[in-house]
Amino acid sequence: MRGVMRDALARVEEQGLPGDHHYYVSFLTRHEGVTIPDRLRARYPDEMTVVLQHKFWGLETGEDGFSVTLSFDGKSERLTVPFEAVTAFVDPAVEFGLRFGPGPEGETDEAPDGTEDAETDTATVVTLDRFRKP
Repeated sequence: MRGVMRDALARVEEQGLPGDHHYYVSFLTRHEGVTIPDRLRARYPDEMTVVLQHKFWGLETGEDGFSVTLSFDGKSERLTVPFEAVTAFVDPAVEFGLRFGPGPEGETDEAPDGTEDAETDTATVVTLDRFRKP
């Protein structure tokens, strides 16, 4: 399901946001590979939600993550987020959202060589109330 998010961001990178679409992306700020300014990490020590709507620049989507420049308190800041760090991806315009988390305790993926890989991630539909404007 992370591929759905990756494909959506890649389309925005190439074509911009269509119509009323905008994305809320929540991620773990201390996850390995997350690059954000120290002042933002201090403000959001565990999890942060960013909005890709009107004011974002330089969106770059790769196989393993994305980078984007956003404005925080009038200052442009570059963020790099591995897809593994993302905890939620929501497009309120179409009431679609995914929440990512670990699979059931002890469940693992099997690697191509037959060994057990990392814990399985699960993706579930999220409740959009958290992301609605009042």
